[in-house]
Amino acid sequence: MAMRRWKMASTAIYFIRLLVSLSKKDLDSQTKISGSPSYVAIDVHDDASPCENKPVSLINVDQRKIIDMVKEKSLEILKHLGGVSQVAIILETDVKDGVREVDVAHRRDVFGENRYKKPPAKRFLSYLLEECKHPTIIILLFCAIMSLGFGIKLHGLRDGWYDGGSIILAAVHLVAVPAISKFMKSNQFEKLSRVRNDIKVQVVRGGRQHKISIFDVVVGDVVYLNKGDQIPADGLLLNDSSLKVDESSISSEMDHVEVKGRENPFLLSGSKVADGNGFMLVTSVGMNTAWGEMMGSRSHDLDEQTPLRSHLDKIISYMRKVGWTVALFVLVVMLMRYFTRNTRDDRGYYENNESKKKINNVLDPVVHIIVAAVTIVVVAIPEGLSLAVTLTYLYFMKRMMKERVMVRELSSCEKMGSATTIIIDKKDILTLNQMEVVEFFIGEDIIKAKPSNGEIESKVLELLQEGCTSILEISGSPTEKAILSWAMSHMGINIGEEKKKVEIKHVENFDPEKNGSGVLLVRRNNEKVVRHRKGDAEVILAMCSNYYVRNGEIRDVNEDARKQLKKIIRSMAVKSLCCIAFACKEVEDSGQASDEIEAAGFTLLGLVGLKGPSRIEVRTAVESCKNAGVKVILVTGDDVRTARATAIECGVFSCDQEDVESDAIVEGVQFSNYSRDQRMERIGKILVMGSSSPSDKLEMIRCLKEEGHVVAVTGGGTTDALALKEADIELSMGIRGTEVAKESSKIVILDDNFISVVTMLSWGRCVDNNIQKFIQFQLTMNVAALVINLISACSSGVLSLSAFQMLWEKVIIDTLGLLAVISHDQPTKDLMRKPPVCWSKRPINGSIFNNILIQVFYQAVTLSALQFNVGKSILGLAINNTLVFNTSVICQVFNIFTARLPVEKKSMFMWIRKNKRFLAAVLVVTVAQGVIVELSSKVTNSNEKLDWKQWCVSLSIAASSWLFDQLVRRMILPKISFLGS
Repeated sequence: MAMRRWKMASTAIYFIRLLVSLSKKDLDSQTKISGSPSYVAIDVHDDASPCENKPVSLINVDQRKIIDMVKEKSLEILKHLGGVSQVAIILETDVKDGVREVDVAHRRDVFGENRYKKPPAKRFLSYLLEECKHPTIIILLFCAIMSLGFGIKLHGLRDGWYDGGSIILAAVHLVAVPAISKFMKSNQFEKLSRVRNDIKVQVVRGGRQHKISIFDVVVGDVVYLNKGDQIPADGLLLNDSSLKVDESSISSEMDHVEVKGRENPFLLSGSKVADGNGFMLVTSVGMNTAWGEMMGSRSHDLDEQTPLRSHLDKIISYMRKVGWTVALFVLVVMLMRYFTRNTRDDRGYYENNESKKKINNVLDPVVHIIVAAVTIVVVAIPEGLSLAVTLTYLYFMKRMMKERVMVRELSSCEKMGSATTIIIDKKDILTLNQMEVVEFFIGEDIIKAKPSNGEIESKVLELLQEGCTSILEISGSPTEKAILSWAMSHMGINIGEEKKKVEIKHVENFDPEKNGSGVLLVRRNNEKVVRHRKGDAEVILAMCSNYYVRNGEIRDVNEDARKQLKKIIRSMAVKSLCCIAFACKEVEDSGQASDEIEAAGFTLLGLVGLKGPSRIEVRTAVESCKNAGVKVILVTGDDVRTARATAIECGVFSCDQEDVESDAIVEGVQFSNYSRDQRMERIGKILVMGSSSPSDKLEMIRCLKEEGHVVAVTGGGTTDALALKEADIELSMGIRGTEVAKESSKIVILDDNFISVVTMLSWGRCVDNNIQKFIQFQLTMNVAALVINLISACSSGVLSLSAFQMLWEKVIIDTLGLLAVISHDQPTKDLMRKPPVCWSKRPINGSIFNNILIQVFYQAVTLSALQFNVGKSILGLAINNTLVFNTSVICQVFNIFTARLPVEKKSMFMWIRKNKRFLAAVLVVTVAQGVIVELSSKVTNSNEKLDWKQWCVSLSIAASSWLFDQLVRRMILPKISFLGS
C-alpha cells in the first residue's frame, strides 16, 4: 500500500515538472522581442547555471545598441531590452558571482580592452625642426655658409672649414639642447600618465572580490563602487541603492548627478562617486566609452608656464636682447676700425691696406667680423637653463619614487622646498592605517573588552548586533572595519545570519557635515521598521531622548544623565580616542525611506572608543619641520579635545603652550564665525583646529595664502578635494586616499607616512639649491663673455678670442659644466635649518647677483690684462692668444667650484671628496681643454703651444678667482650696504 502511494506521488511530481517546463518554454517564446536580434535567449535551468557548463559565446550581442544606450542615457532602449537584469543576461553575466576568470580573455577579444588610443607622441626630429625655425638659428646658419665658402676658397678645405664648421656645431648645440629638454619632458609625461592612470578597482569574479587594474576590466564585469572611486567604464547600477556621481570631468554638469537603480541607472566612465556605494555592470570599455573618445583626442600642453619657467624665459629673452645689442655694437665698431685702417693683423700690419684690393681679400675679414659678432649672440644666450631644470626635476621625481612619493607633474617640483605651512589631518597621515576598540560603554557603565555571557542584557546585545551589521561595512573605513571586527570577535556577531534577519530599505551614507550615517530596515520576524544611527558621539547624543543601561532598562536622557554621558565622551577625547555612538528607534512605517533620517527621538545603545596608533616617527618628523621654519597645523573633524591630545602626542602642540592655548586651538564653528579681520589676525597663531568641516579647512588655506604662506595640504577623502585644489602643494594619500583626492593632487604619498613629506621637503630644498647654483654658473659665463668681448672690440678692434674659441668654450663648459653643476648633492642638515624661501618667484637673489658680479669683474680685469700684454711685463712670459683662451676656460672651471661650494663649508677638499661625480665632470672638462689646446693649435689661431710655465699661469689666475670671491664676500661686501644686502 505504501509502495503504491509512493509511485502515485512520483508520477504526480513528474507531470507537475513537465507542465512547469512547458509553461516556461511558452512564456520564453512570448517574451521574445520580435525583430530585435540583440541577444541570445538562454534557457535557465534550476539545477545549474549555463555559465558553469559551457563557455560564453557573445557572438550575437548588439554592442552598438548597448553602447549608445549608456552614452545617451536612454531609458527607452533599456526598457526595450528588458531592464538591467535582462542586459546582464544578454552579456551572460551572473550579477551575484560576476564573470568567470576563464571567460575574461574571450570577452576582451569580443568587446576590446579598457584602454584608449592616445595621440601619437612627437618624435625627437619634430622638436629639432621646431627649434630650427628660430631666427637666431637661421642667421647662424647663413653666417656659417658664408664663412665656409670664403674660408675654403682662401685657405683650402683642410684649413678653411674651422670658423664655419664651429658655427654649425654651435647651431647644432643651440637646437639640440632645448629639443632634448622638451623630448625628455614628453617622455616623462608618458611614463607618469601610465602610472597615474593605473587605478585599482574592485570586481566580483567567480563569486569572489578581486582588486585588479582598471585596464583589466572587461565587459560583463561586476564592479564594486565606493565613495571617492573613479568609475572605470560605462555601465549600469545593479542594486536599488543610489549614488551621487560627479560628472564634471566629462560634461559641463557641475552638480552631482543622482544615479538610481530604476530611474537613472547609467554610469559613465571617468566620472567619480561623490557619495554612496553599490555594484555596477560594465557594458562598454575603452574607446567605446565617451571618456575614451575624449581622452583619445586630448593632448597635453608641455609648455605649461610656472613661476620659475616664466622667470627663466625672461632671463633668456633679456640675455638674447643684450647679446644682440652688444653684437651689433661690436660689429659697427670693428667694421669702422677695419675700413678706417685701424685694425692690425697678427703680424702687426694693417688689414685694410692698398695691397688688398681684391674683393675676396676685402670680404674675408668682413665675413670674419660678422661671424665674430654673431658668435657673441650665441655665447650670450643661456639656453642650458631649461635643460638644467628639466634634468634636475627628472632626477628628483625618480628619487622621490624611491622615497615612496610619486610626483605626478614636473611643475609641482618647483614648490616642494618652498613650503612654509603644512596642514595635516590625523586620519590621513599621522596614524597607522588601523584602528582598535579600547573602550566600550553602555549607558554610564564601562563594559569589559570581551563581555562575558550575561554581562549585557540580550535585548541590548541584539540591537547592537543589528546596528553593527546594518550600518558597518567590512570594506569600509578603518573605523568601520575596527568596530565590525571587534563586534565579530568580542560580541559573537555572525554577519551572514544577522543580514538574513532584516531587509534594508534605505541607506544614508556618511555625511561629513552631520558626522554620521544611518540605515532604515525592516525586521523579517515581526515586520517592525527600525532606524539605526552611527556617528560622532556628541552629535548622536544630541539626537537621543533615552538610553539603555546594561540590564536592558531604558532611562530618560535628563540633564544629569546628559552631563554624565558628555563627561564620558570628553574623557575619551582627552585620551585621544575617537568616540563613536550607536542609537536606534522604531518607526511606524517605511514610507519616508528616501528622506533624511529624523534627528530626534533616538535611544542610545552604546559608546565605543577607538585608538588609532600614531606612527612612531611622526614626532621626529614634526620637529624637523619646525627646525626648518615650516609651521605644522593639525586640522581634523575630531572633537577639539581629541585634536588637542593628538597634537600634543605628535609634537604639533606642546604642553608648555597653555598660556596661548586660546589662540593656538580653535573649533571649526568658532573659526567660521570669525569676521574677516579676526581670521586674518588669528591665522598666524592657530596650530590646531578641531571639529572642522571641509569649508573651514578651505577658508583656512585661503587666509594663509593671503598672508603670503606657501601652503601644503594633506588629504585622502572625497571631501578634501576642494582643499587640495586650493593649496599650493597638494599631497594625497596613496593607501587610504580616494581617486577623487588623487585626481585633485599633483603629489601622492604612497606610504601615507608624514616622514615621507619631510623627506620630500628636504629633497625639494636640495633641488632648488642645485638649480640656483647652475643659474649662477651659467649667467657668470654668459655675462663675462659679453663684457670681455665688448672691452676687447672697443679697445683694440679685434676680439680676444676667435669664433671657434668662443664656441668651444660655450659648448664644452655649457654641456659638461651642466653635468658638474647638476651632480646632485644629498640633502644636508644645514638646508633643513634655514627658513623656507619661495625662490621660484625670484630665482636670482642678492647672493647670486653678488657672486656673478664678483666673478665677471675678476675675469674681465685679468683676461683684459693678459690680452694687452700686461702679463709680459709683470710675469716675463710670452703672451699669446692661446694663453688667453686657456685661462678663460680654466676660469670657468673654477667658476663651477665657486657656484657649487656653499659659503658655510669649512673644508673645500672634504666636500669635493664626497662629490665624486662632480669631480669626474670637472676632470673631463679640464682634459678636453688640454687636448684642444695642445693638439689643435691651428684652430686656436696660434702656432704656439703652452709650456708648463704658461699652464701654471693659467691655473694660478683661475684658482685665484675662488680666493678673490671669498675675500670680497667676507670682507668687502658686508661693508657696502647696497651690495651686502
